[in-house]
Amino acid sequence: MAEFSQKRGKRHDDDVWGSAVDFLLANARLVLGVSGAAVLGIATLAVKRLIDRATSPQDEDDIKGDATCLEDSWKELSLLKAMPCQQPRSPPAALSHPVLLSAPSLFAPEGPADADPQPAPQLSSPAPLCLTFQERLLAYERDRVSIPVSHVALAKQLAGDIALELQAYLQSKFPELPFGALVPGGPLYDGLQAEAADHVRLLVPLVLEPGLWSLVPGMDTVARDPRCWAVRRTQLEFCPRGSSPWDRFLVGGYLSSRVLLELLRKALATSVNWPAIGSLLGCLIQLNMASEELLLEVQHERLEFTVAVLLVVTGADTEDRLLLAWPLEGLAGNFWLQDLYLAEAARLRALDDCDFGTRRRLLLLLCSVCRGHPALRHLSRGHLTQVVLRLGEEDVNWAEEALGARFLQAVELLIGSLEQASLPCHFNPAVNLFDSLHPQEIDDMGYALYFGLQAPEGLL
Repeated sequence: MAEFSQKRGKRHDDDVWGSAVDFLLANARLVLGVSGAAVLGIATLAVKRLIDRATSPQDEDDIKGDATCLEDSWKELSLLKAMPCQQPRSPPAALSHPVLLSAPSLFAPEGPADADPQPAPQLSSPAPLCLTFQERLLAYERDRVSIPVSHVALAKQLAGDIALELQAYLQSKFPELPFGALVPGGPLYDGLQAEAADHVRLLVPLVLEPGLWSLVPGMDTVARDPRCWAVRRTQLEFCPRGSSPWDRFLVGGYLSSRVLLELLRKALATSVNWPAIGSLLGCLIQLNMASEELLLEVQHERLEFTVAVLLVVTGADTEDRLLLAWPLEGLAGNFWLQDLYLAEAARLRALDDCDFGTRRRLLLLLCSVCRGHPALRHLSRGHLTQVVLRLGEEDVNWAEEALGARFLQAVELLIGSLEQASLPCHFNPAVNLFDSLHPQEIDDMGYALYFGLQAPEGLL
């Protein structure tokens, strides 16, 4: 009974205190404003709870909640301390400013002793190093462009063996035709091989009699093609047709590259036992019948590559020109395409030897990047070689530390050439190497290179 009376007395005191707080807050709102009344209310409530705990006896429920109530009181006081003292009737613009709460007071009581300790914050692992474009380019060259030396040696050995087998076949099949020695060559032999995509060039030279043949520039013929040359039969009044074994391939008084290509293609497709030769060399050899070029696909357990069989004209006062039997169209179908690969490779080598430059490495990087990009696959080695040759003639830094800058410069030059749809040949400016591309292909490549120039890492 006494306990019940004590609780009723406590409740009556709470009502009295509550009425006093309400009266005080109602009047304070008129004097201090809303914000000042809120601060005064929080302070009054906190002091009231402290007085209650100091004057009234504790029952079991109060004992259980002491720690929580005491902690709440300290938090309220901390909140009161953290709230800025605002002037009454502050301007409305100040209400839009956020109020920052300070950290809890350093004098706040610690939690129970048996509470679990706070886990120590885990240190995050350091962020990966941000590589420069130069470093990314060198890493790309190491991982994607370089070819193992053992693969290069094996490819050269297989190409040499195929050349010997094809030489023996031609001598037995066409003993009346004077073919020269078959010589394998190309980027693989000149240190310009990017990955395994370039063909090994197997040159099959036609030995023409001096004095019976002359070269006519393509621009002086009905084809008006600066890329080509015509091989004309001469001295017919002294050496009539039939005097040369090559007279059987004349069309309109000119040695026809198309007729010779058809003859050699038919022989390679029907008369050569490629499975037997491949078994002898430890590889698989097949003639690519879908291509207009004469391509031999070689598959070895360690690598794969392609051998391009190229009929070439030597002698006949060619002045060191290399003329290929190439599948041309139109009026130039019987003419011979001037090949500038040897001159271009020699020029790049000479420029690099003068200043220990990286022009050939730049060419390999460009070839690899373009082959791996869907929109840039139409940029062949011939296109990219002209870009590097044009840049290579400039007096700039060609050391390894400037390779990234030269790469971006080459991309800029390509973009400018694509905008004009013009890429002149370095050794024959009358030839535009972009003439064979469609306008849509040029646009696609231009867009891809433009966005690649903004973020060059995306090209790698």
